[in-house]
Order: sequence, then C-alpha cells, then structure tokens
Amino acid sequence: MSLPTIKPAEARRLIERGALLIDIREVDEHVREKIPGARHLPLSKLDEVDLAVHQGKPVIFHCKSGARTQANASRLAAKLGETGEAFVIDGGLDAWRKAGMPVVTDGRQPLELQRQVQIGAGSLAVVGTLLGLFVSPWFFAVPAFVGAGLITAGLTGFCGMARILMRAPWNRGVYGSPARAGR
Repeated sequence: MSLPTIKPAEARRLIERGALLIDIREVDEHVREKIPGARHLPLSKLDEVDLAVHQGKPVIFHCKSGARTQANASRLAAKLGETGEAFVIDGGLDAWRKAGMPVVTDGRQPLELQRQVQIGAGSLAVVGTLLGLFVSPWFFAVPAFVGAGLITAGLTGFCGMARILMRAPWNRGVYGSPARAGR
C-alpha cells in the first residue's frame, strides 16, 4: 500500500488545521535538523507506538528526502489502521526547506551516524591505500578490512564502526551512555 504524497505547502496548510506531522528519521538526524512541531517517531521504534489514538486527524509523515517514508508506506499505513487520512511530504525535509518553510537546525549536534561511518570508512580506505603505495604493501590490509566491514554491515545490518562511533565523546549527547545506546 502506498500513501499519497503532498507538496510542502499543502502539508503546512493541513498542519495549521490540526494535522499531525511525524518525523520518521532516527534520533541522530532529528536532533540536528527538524521541522518545528513535528513529532519524532523513528522507524526503529514504530512497533512500540499506537498511532490509532490520532483518529480523525490527518497524519503526515516525513523523512529527509521522502524515499524512506515511501519505502515504508505500507508499514506506516498499517500502524494507523482505520484512523483516516495519511500522507507523505513529497521530497521530505529537503523539499520542505527548499519551499522556504521553517526548519530548526542545531549545528552543535554531530553529523548523522551514517555520514560519520562514511567519512571514517572512506578516510581509512584512502589512508590505507596511500600508505600501501608509499610505505609498505602491508597497509593494503586496512582498505581490505574496511571493505570487508562494509560488506558485513550490508549483509547483516550490524556495523561495528557505527557501534564504536556511537560511543565517541561527540555523540554522547545524542545516544546517551553506551549501555543505553543499544542499536
């Protein structure tokens, strides 16, 4: 099942009339940038919440680009049950911002965890390759190790680098203590 998409201006009109706006991105994305008034309900916690309590009010979902929301539309619709209208913001937060709608950005928050992993893995691969070329061929093991880690993360959903980065000092405000992080 697919949810209909609406443009940011139409979403704003519905919100002004009482519609509920739900941000389905993960906590690290939400704390860095969000639409004012959006309720945060990450996809990873969707099964823990009853959305049927919003009966009679339209519900508008958004993510960063709209792709994640559309990919999970049937899951979101099933969670709503027979509560009425539900929509997806066409283009997500990016389109909302581009349309000149208000966005709250907190540059003090760390980059999203996925971007941190990409920066870390890319840096290790480049440095390992350069060291392999100019210092010792043994350093080629570094990009090979990174590649194996990325393949493992893609196949299993477990990313060791993400687990390590979640515990980094700059991420503690987002994920809390390592014992609470649990992802």
